[in-house]
Amino acid sequence: MKREANLCKQCPVCNGLACKGQIPGVGGIGQGNSFINNVKELQKVKLLMDVVNDIQEVNPETTLFNKKYAFPLLVAPIAGIKNNYGTDIPDYVYNSELAKACDEQGISCFVGDGIDMENFFHLPARAIHEQGGQGFVTIKPWAMEKVIERINLVKEFDVLGIAMDVDAAGLPLLRNSVTPVENKDEKALREIKKLCDGKPFIVKGIMTTEAAIAAVNAGADGIVISNHGGRVLDDCCATIDVLEEIVAAVKGKTTILIDGGFRTGTDIYKAIALGADGVLIGRPIALACATEGVEGANKIISKLKSEFQHAMRMTGCATISDITKRKIKKQTM
Repeated sequence: MKREANLCKQCPVCNGLACKGQIPGVGGIGQGNSFINNVKELQKVKLLMDVVNDIQEVNPETTLFNKKYAFPLLVAPIAGIKNNYGTDIPDYVYNSELAKACDEQGISCFVGDGIDMENFFHLPARAIHEQGGQGFVTIKPWAMEKVIERINLVKEFDVLGIAMDVDAAGLPLLRNSVTPVENKDEKALREIKKLCDGKPFIVKGIMTTEAAIAAVNAGADGIVISNHGGRVLDDCCATIDVLEEIVAAVKGKTTILIDGGFRTGTDIYKAIALGADGVLIGRPIALACATEGVEGANKIISKLKSEFQHAMRMTGCATISDITKRKIKKQTM
């Protein structure tokens, strides 16, 4: 039976137009322009079809953080599934179902974090552990004592790594909470990396080369180019627009992931062509899982993989390494 998710407009095209300014919910802050812009700018990247070749099979597999992936997709962290999507299932159930689907599909997910540490962080992290540990936990940029508390909580769990979505420092509901978030500089990130005890540390919310370099200098094993889905700053640059310059600055020094407006397997292809190592997708997969559980998540992840493979086949790419900037063209209008 399909579950309700009445805070999401469930538009035919998930582009932020119908839910702009809707927070909490799945929209963006202010006028919602950053969310909308993520989608709009991504559509300006076009693929160059090339079927004059002898390619018979394509292999979309890749390796991220020493784990083999069926294709370069990870599911973005979303906490407060009830507040953001209007469904009655707790975050533990949502993340258990999501982690199960990801394991079946050969990818992994990030679980989120929130003010309610037990229900929005600890139990979702437990869900990852119970499903085989093939996922990442995400910690908000709380004051350091709260960061330490959360890292200590997950040391008992088997997880792939620990992420911090530093862009969450701009979330209005967290800025004004009894447990406030704060900006994190290179020194703070270096301290957090040490607390991870050797597990991969990923910094999410990178939008400039300076921030990317600072994260690398702090020892980050990965970065996520992200503006928090357009939910923290109106009129923010689209993530796809800053990807190339960040790739030029830190490629080979850390794993480069990106999110923001990605909706199809073809969109994933575009990011790989521009130098990303992998892509995070949140809203479409979250909605499918929230409303239809494991089956819904499996369905959309399979669709994304099929679209990605088709894009590879139709552009003459047998493997991930064949997907380069020569395979796409960016419109300037």
